[in-house]
Amino acid sequence: MSGMTAGDFTYAVFHQPNGKFPLRVGKMLGFTKEQLEPGWLSPRLGNTYSGASPIGLTSTLDVARPGDMILMVSYGSGAGSDAFVWKVTERIDEVRDRAVRTVKLLDENLMYVDYGTYAKFRHKIRKND
Repeated sequence: MSGMTAGDFTYAVFHQPNGKFPLRVGKMLGFTKEQLEPGWLSPRLGNTYSGASPIGLTSTLDVARPGDMILMVSYGSGAGSDAFVWKVTERIDEVRDRAVRTVKLLDENLMYVDYGTYAKFRHKIRKND
């Protein structure tokens, strides 16, 4: 146990099976919405299951500053739980823009498909032979 409280963290990222869950859990543990928002991606991205917390972490690191403390917690589906405490180092400014920022990836070059196209890709529509 780290002995830390919500006030010791700049940000927190929780498992995100839906948009409400991480905010509700964060509030129960004493975190503010401002601490959760950078990594709260499920409303725009959906449920990425085990990828939700790591993707939330990448989005949080896109705005974090040296010295910031980040709590990341993953759990679900009876598979156990892991919690990580991250301290952002000075190197963040050097490496941050070596990849496209997470929110930019989510907000640009969007491609929407109609239901017919979705159903075709999911093999829900079959050609009559």
